[in-house]
Amino acid sequence: MAKSKLMRINEALDLINDGDEIAIGGMSLHRNPISMAIAIARSNKRDLALIDREPGLAFDLLTISGRVRRIRAAMVTFEHFGIAPGFRRMVESGEVEFIEDVCEGVMAGLRAGAYGLPFMPSAIALDSELVPLNVRRGIWKVIKDPFNEQELVAVKAIRPDVALIHVHRADERGDVEIYGPKYEDVLKIQAAKKVIITAEEIVGEDYFREHPERLTVPGFMVTAVVHSPRGAWPTSMYGYYNADYNVIKQYFDSVRAGLSIEKVLEVFTHG
Repeated sequence: MAKSKLMRINEALDLINDGDEIAIGGMSLHRNPISMAIAIARSNKRDLALIDREPGLAFDLLTISGRVRRIRAAMVTFEHFGIAPGFRRMVESGEVEFIEDVCEGVMAGLRAGAYGLPFMPSAIALDSELVPLNVRRGIWKVIKDPFNEQELVAVKAIRPDVALIHVHRADERGDVEIYGPKYEDVLKIQAAKKVIITAEEIVGEDYFREHPERLTVPGFMVTAVVHSPRGAWPTSMYGYYNADYNVIKQYFDSVRAGLSIEKVLEVFTHG
């Protein structure tokens, strides 16, 4: 039998180094790796960078934690609540560097990273004001289509140091099942150098052998597995629980009020 990758959350935390770039799983207020985000927020990690296409609560929590120096995203929202409050505050104050991207840019970069390519051509509009900005940053480049000489944007590969993904089921070898919306999580797993999985359920070694159609990601792509029931709460977990919008609003209001990270974290304890 392969070596078990099952570990406690503090052991998985040790796999994250200062300065690492982290891809956050889920989207908006759905299937966020909240338990892992809280552990990082309470840690002494430093100078982290975050990257995602359409992140939400976990991304926002880490942004205000004091552990993050740079974020890259296309849109950071709390659905009907509006723009993510911590993201807005930290970017407007200049406390974190913000690299503004577009959905297609993040997707193209993750595809390149997942496929082992140095870049990926994209459908980003050339007249976007972000094109010269991100060309200067070195993450985009305007190239010519070799087939028709038309110009298009190439996006440099995104290869995060760590991907944090919350899933429905996993076994000790790292085999993973995600059902319902997967967002970009499979690409993040494929592109990342390390993958930390938090799972609602840990299943036996025969589970995927008996149900191979349920395998979303094979274990050789996964570095660590943490058993974390309700680990996405208060965001939703498809098939398990809905988003707890009352607690999310408490978080939103606490951050907008400028409360300390210690006070904000109490929302998750008492919510």
